[in-house]
Amino acid sequence: MKLETSVVTSKGQLVIPARLRRRFAIKKGTVVVFSEDGRRMILQPVTREFIRSLRGSLEGEPSALDVLLQERQRERAL
Repeated sequence: MKLETSVVTSKGQLVIPARLRRRFAIKKGTVVVFSEDGRRMILQPVTREFIRSLRGSLEGEPSALDVLLQERQRERAL
């Protein structure tokens, strides 16, 4: 694991090193998500590849379509 460093500006901005931007397909306008894992902060670019990797991760849960249809039926009954 090669370490890369960057400095946070007074406005809270951070420059992601070019090597990492290329590797993770981060371009102008790419949305990133920050999350916590214990004492670590994780920066996850929301790219097409990331979204594809989530496919099937909610198997076994009620589908969003089923939940939406049930909610619409409940609203109609009111």
